[in-house]
Amino acid sequence: MAKFGLGRGLDDLEKEIGDVPNMSILTGAERVVVRKIPLSQIGANPNQPRKTFSDDELSDLAASIREKGVITPILLRSVAGKPYMYEIVAGERRFRASKLAGKTDIPAIIKTITNENAMEIALIENVQRENLNPIEEANAYKNLMEQCHYELADVVRLIGKSESYIRNSIRLTELPASVQKMVQDGDISASHARTIVVADDPEKLAHEIKDKKLSVAATDKLVHTTKRSAKSRTYVSHTIDSKTLKSMEQGISTAIGAPVKIIEKRGGAGQIVLSFASRNELHELVKKLIQK
Repeated sequence: MAKFGLGRGLDDLEKEIGDVPNMSILTGAERVVVRKIPLSQIGANPNQPRKTFSDDELSDLAASIREKGVITPILLRSVAGKPYMYEIVAGERRFRASKLAGKTDIPAIIKTITNENAMEIALIENVQRENLNPIEEANAYKNLMEQCHYELADVVRLIGKSESYIRNSIRLTELPASVQKMVQDGDISASHARTIVVADDPEKLAHEIKDKKLSVAATDKLVHTTKRSAKSRTYVSHTIDSKTLKSMEQGISTAIGAPVKIIEKRGGAGQIVLSFASRNELHELVKKLIQK
């Protein structure tokens, strides 16, 4: 039997070694199992950052999958209370293209992954491959901060981009939906959009940019001559420095015996988030809080 060549699809390998239900792959110190999962048992991740998929890209990938199969398994996690058994963490494009190619199943790795980690993985996969348009990217960063309680500094470390880049990206989510669509459709650039986000009527300016084909520099001059939005404001740094915040978290954690995260918001408001790993830990935590 010939040795398996690099770049061979899983379908090609199965033709040589026979139809086996699982394929085991050694990655570092961890052995993971690649299984063939029926497409009917898989659902999309509602927090998937990428919302648009090019028909041409999917068609090209589907043609490749028909010929060679899916070379890289997708990543799934088990879910309950939904009409499907597994949810996609990474690989939705391969999933969609497989359906288009007429496949009934797809190679996948199934792991236990939290909502936060699933969002992280999906975001990193798309950002690193530059698959997201500016609005999808902005919403992904915003969701990490709002749904997973990330700080700006956390997103910066996770993505590997500068604080100003992340902050300016998130500002795009403040634009009216109509202007965001213009960015997604390529009618105006993300740079144009970031420039007009402080204006009182960004929609009017967006159409003027498109109609007159204004440069970013010309747009900036135009914005300075128009009324600014009363809601426009730059990111306000937290009043509590990170060292003090960490000390507070550790103090509370030591006192109650549970992981703690303090989330400070604008104006001094915020949240204290307590974590527990099991129902028993929850009951013990409640007892301690009530006693204190």
